[in-house]
Amino acid sequence: MIIISDEHRKDAMGCAGHPIVKTPNLDALAARGTFFGNAYTPSPMCVPTRAAIATGDYVHKTRNWDSATPYNGAPRSWMRQLRDSGIDTVSIGKLHFRSGEDDNGFSQEILPMHVVGGIGWTIGLLRENLPTYDAASELAADVGVGDSSYTDYDLDITAAAETWLTNKAGSETPWAAFVSLVSPHYPLTCPQKFYEMYDPDKVDLPVGYENRNPPDHSELKNVAGFFDYDRYFDEQKTREAKAAYYGLTSFMDHCVGRILSALEASGQAEDTVVIYVSDHGDMMGDQGFWTKQVMYEQSAGVPMIMAGPGVPGGHRVNTATSLLDLAATAVDVTGLESDAHNRACPGVSLRVIANRPDDPDRTVLSEYHDGGSTTGTFMIRWDRWKYVHYVGHDPQLFDLKADPNELHNLATERPNHPETLAALKEGEKRLRSICDPEAVNAQCFADQKARIAELGGEEACLSAYQFNHTPTPNEQARAERDDLSEL
Repeated sequence: MIIISDEHRKDAMGCAGHPIVKTPNLDALAARGTFFGNAYTPSPMCVPTRAAIATGDYVHKTRNWDSATPYNGAPRSWMRQLRDSGIDTVSIGKLHFRSGEDDNGFSQEILPMHVVGGIGWTIGLLRENLPTYDAASELAADVGVGDSSYTDYDLDITAAAETWLTNKAGSETPWAAFVSLVSPHYPLTCPQKFYEMYDPDKVDLPVGYENRNPPDHSELKNVAGFFDYDRYFDEQKTREAKAAYYGLTSFMDHCVGRILSALEASGQAEDTVVIYVSDHGDMMGDQGFWTKQVMYEQSAGVPMIMAGPGVPGGHRVNTATSLLDLAATAVDVTGLESDAHNRACPGVSLRVIANRPDDPDRTVLSEYHDGGSTTGTFMIRWDRWKYVHYVGHDPQLFDLKADPNELHNLATERPNHPETLAALKEGEKRLRSICDPEAVNAQCFADQKARIAELGGEEACLSAYQFNHTPTPNEQARAERDDLSEL
């Protein structure tokens, strides 16, 4: 069973050492299993990451580059491999694929959330001349106490997962479940019980808050200018936003606890490998950024916990891992044979990694080709180093051991230092052993140009489906009914 949340940054858990955030259920899962401390998303954006998770392959291989090019059932998903091998494979909750009409590989999709209209967020396709994006103010406007369509949806997902697990009690048919919650994804509207767990006056302010300007980097300035969130957050609003985010994290943990309790009550816990992850993180104001889209740890890093048969208990793994490893893990745990498709993908079973000594040499890649960016961004992580390659712009290099908050870009602060030069060379070498970033960037822009034309041109992309966050299935159904009533 994979439980995946949305926008949960890797440090916002008690088991990750956070001094404020309360996540007792995730902490308990980590205590009886393995905590992966250096896990990353294939892309700090929902739609391309969800496609990469399904296929087990890099974004530049699937070519689901952006939020308007969702997964449509091809290449084959690991879910389809399991289902076609006789394993009951169900999704419950958010998928962010193109449509339930596609064969995404599940035996059943319960309460699925797919991209709006089967198309998604089209403004993000317009990267050559960045348009004005005017939804940024909504992030700050939605901060506060209350229920939202997303928290209501998560409660429905949780209840559906409980029912499904209860009905599976005693079943002799092997199963796999992909349970996908939305919290703590914005809107930052938090149920009162969970908001009150955090005093805004006592929450930590963002990293680099004293110098709120985005880093002095040409491409990061493009991203920050497009997603112009930070100017809507004064100190009080920032504190309230962090309190709400932490509250939503605790709310999500509560939902996870209910799901795990249902698994236990069904008598299947001892026979089930449970994995908790998120699709990407959230900057929450760190270095002047909100939400995701960038390669800093708070955005590109993800929480990852695994427990169950064959998984070491009370264990921490420092080897770099990726959400791409989930596909290989599913094949391993269910006892299937790897085929040519599996072997061509970069993932390794997390259960195998958990039972090996740490491997500082393992390399993982994250990439970004979506809204706000004018060029392809590629992040390479190995050992203590993070190398970020921007096609046509200067790179970034961080020593995460010495500088965990990534405040010092060694590529500009000490460019001629022998250690910097060696790490930059090594980072680019590792990147180019995976892909040619210039060729990938060219392919991406060509694909997006074709997608823009398919959707009716740039003006059509500007006007179609403008939203701050994807509507829930209930909201989408209500909108469709309203549209029909107007005809």
